[in-house]
Amino acid sequence: MYEESKKAAGYRAATLIEPSTIVGLGTGSTVKFFIEKLIKLYQSGLDIKVCSSSDASTRLAKMGNLPLIQPQNIDSVDITVDGADEIDAQNQMIKGGGGALLREKILHYASRKTVIIVDESKCVDTLGKVPVPVEVIPFALPSILRAIQSLQLSGTLRMKSNAPYITDHKNYIYDLTLHSPLVDPGLLHRQLINIPGVVETGIFCNKIDLVIIGNKQGDTFTRP
Repeated sequence: MYEESKKAAGYRAATLIEPSTIVGLGTGSTVKFFIEKLIKLYQSGLDIKVCSSSDASTRLAKMGNLPLIQPQNIDSVDITVDGADEIDAQNQMIKGGGGALLREKILHYASRKTVIIVDESKCVDTLGKVPVPVEVIPFALPSILRAIQSLQLSGTLRMKSNAPYITDHKNYIYDLTLHSPLVDPGLLHRQLINIPGVVETGIFCNKIDLVIIGNKQGDTFTRP
């Protein structure tokens, strides 16, 4: 239903990429279109290098022969283009439906400029309709669940093929279900990240330089 809007947002973001830059590749269905267009631009002569936030995006980049740089070999990225599961008017986001929240947040932190691309269905007044992913160390899962329950929160362990979903860093993801709007995302992030064994949360409150939103008609509009 939203394929055209995702494609429009992804393709427009690709036009922002300048020669001789290091590009951070986010993760998700909209970012796939960005990578698709980026491959075409690279094959037409655009001089770039890319740094990926997930194994899935890395596979797409390799299929297009994009020059990949390992994150441990650089200290900054010129521009990162990523998606979101939800984004509010203050550009606060919930991310991690694809399981790459840890690498995504590291890439955002390392980037000089961050661009978020979404279809219009991802834009909300208040966060909280989608679960909040929490990446956790398996060893600490029982104590983490106890701490989450003490915050009057609940959720489910993400599963895949009848076994716990394993992230790129060999951790689990616990998806928090919110039963009311998330009015203070930063507070919830701090409460969760202070639990020993919680590696990262899918709450993103970092500065966003540009949001590109695609609609069902294949048009895009932006906001800072």
